[in-house]
Order: sequence, then C-alpha cells, then structure tokens
Amino acid sequence: MVEAPQKFSILGLPIHLIDDYVGWLTTRLQSGIGTHVVTLNAEMTMLCETDETLRAIVSQADLTIPDGSGIVFYLRLYGKKIRRLPGIELAEALLKKAGQGKERVFFYGGAPGVAQAAAQAIRTQHNAINIVGTQHGFIKGAEIEELQKSLIALQPQLIFVGLGVPRQELWIAENRSLCPQATWIGVGGSLDIWSGIKFRAPAIMANNHLEWLYRLYQEPWRWRRMLALPVFVYKAIAHRFTQTNPLNASFPINEAPPK
Repeated sequence: MVEAPQKFSILGLPIHLIDDYVGWLTTRLQSGIGTHVVTLNAEMTMLCETDETLRAIVSQADLTIPDGSGIVFYLRLYGKKIRRLPGIELAEALLKKAGQGKERVFFYGGAPGVAQAAAQAIRTQHNAINIVGTQHGFIKGAEIEELQKSLIALQPQLIFVGLGVPRQELWIAENRSLCPQATWIGVGGSLDIWSGIKFRAPAIMANNHLEWLYRLYQEPWRWRRMLALPVFVYKAIAHRFTQTNPLNASFPINEAPPK
C-alpha cells in the first residue's frame, strides 16, 4: 500500500508534499505502479497559464516535486517549509538506487551522442546499473516508431526524458502506456550535465536560489523565458492575500499497476 501524498495548490497546479520523495517513488517502482513525475518550477507554472494541454498533464501527474526556488517561495508564503528538490538530484538518487538493484533504465533526449555519453558517465559511477538503451531527441517519423517499439520490447522501469518543457511532458503523457509499470521523469537538461557538455551552478549560487542566473549565463537565449519569474512572484504574493488556504489532505492515487 502506497500512502497518498499531501497535495498543495500552486496557482491551481498540484505540488506534492512528501518527506522522502525517493523512498515513495522506490516503493511504487518496486510495486510495479506506473508513475509520471513532473519537476515543477516557476517557469513551467507560468507556461501552464497559457498552455491548457500542459496544464492538464501537470494536474494529472502522479507526483509533482518542488524543483524551483519560486515554488519553495510560494510554499513559504503559506508557512510550508519544504526543501527544494531539483529534478536532477531526484534523478541521480533514483539512478543510485537502480545501481544497487536490477531496475532497467532508459535515457531519451538531448543532441545526438548526448544520451549515450550520459549513460556511459553514469555507468562509471554505478558499475552494476542496467541501462538498457539510449536515444537522442532529434528523431522523427520512422525513428520515433522504432523508439516506441524498443520501449515496448525492453520495458525499462526508469525512463528519463530530456526534451525540455513542455515537449518532454507531452511526450511522456502520450507514450507512458508503452511501459505502464515504469517511472517516467522529464529531466530537461540533465542529460547534458551528465554527459559533461554543461555544468550545474556552483553550490554557493544554488544554495542562494541563484541557479537560474547561472543557467541564463550558460544559455542566454533563455532570457525571454526568464521573464516569467518576476510575474510568478507577483502572482504568488497577490494570490496569498486574495485566496483561501489551498491545502487538501490527500488525493486519489493509483495503488495497483495499470492493466
């Protein structure tokens, strides 16, 4: 029996409050319960304001974690002190667990060669890990069909999709039925970091909620998307003083593997 997590509303989107996200996911994984994990940040939240399809997918996700500092800020406005959990750290914790067991792992996304290089780097850290396949994100047509056939045949249990928001969330929602007992996570640029072509922000920046600034330094083309951050802060503060407490004790959750 997997305990249903507490759900809190972030501008109408769910965030799940759990003391041990890795333990909760590991239990579901070992029980064969399919899970879609969304790593929610301020940028994605604001994108959901205009993208109804993405909003529906995030709202229906089995687990939504506080990936961004903006989400932690929002929760603190309501007295909820929860630690930020970047998606890459959740993914690495699950990979470490997988390296101790027999879970089958698959990487999809990034430029040609990136997923393969990321897999090789992870194998050097966890010798026993079972990465059953990789595929870069620049495929279409028949190549996508081949990827889908591979997923059906391999039935990986941990699938990391690095296509960027919202493409990775849309792809997972459309394809998770191929591996109904798998844990699917959109990991954005994590494959780039694992492969060594990009780097995470220094700890001093990450610990002071400035990881977004370092990312902007590495990817200056993102500046337009970053404009969503001050809008999110404004909406968070306005929402705090005009809305009722957005806390629900629990919500329905699948307790058995999908048929």
